[in-house]
Amino acid sequence: MIRTDFSNGSLHGEAVRSVRTVGDLRDYWHNPLAADLVALQPLYETETYFSKPDGTEGAILWGSTRLFPGDVGGEYFMTRGHWHTKPTHGELIVCVSGTGLVVLMDEGRVTTTVELGPWVTYHIDGTLAHRTVNTGSEPLIFWCAWAADCGHNYENILREGFSRRFFVE
Repeated sequence: MIRTDFSNGSLHGEAVRSVRTVGDLRDYWHNPLAADLVALQPLYETETYFSKPDGTEGAILWGSTRLFPGDVGGEYFMTRGHWHTKPTHGELIVCVSGTGLVVLMDEGRVTTTVELGPWVTYHIDGTLAHRTVNTGSEPLIFWCAWAADCGHNYENILREGFSRRFFVE
């Protein structure tokens, strides 16, 4: 059992915590050399509750992301993004604070966005690649629920990127 603190994205109990830095996503940025200058800066934190092991059919995973504000060479802070290897398995996202975007891309590389703000809830279709972008001045905190066996393909995003990037105006 865990306790969920919706307001700050914290799980209390048996949760797996992870921190990604700007440098961890070096090759995802438009300007990797700009990322090198701030490589150790925290980019986002995740906390995930695994009621059953990742990959377990029928299990639902629950977790939060705290995506910090900032930019790399003018490109807003973002998550890596991924495709689900099982396109029938979507994901539910609930934003609790901050402002930003869910960036969605189909197999034809057509990109659309959904604005995130407090208490916006959105279902991400499993056929779409997706990432989040923090366009605000405070942490973008959101919760997600997804099927444990949806599978994540980060490699195609690393290799091909998204067809649209988001820069500070």
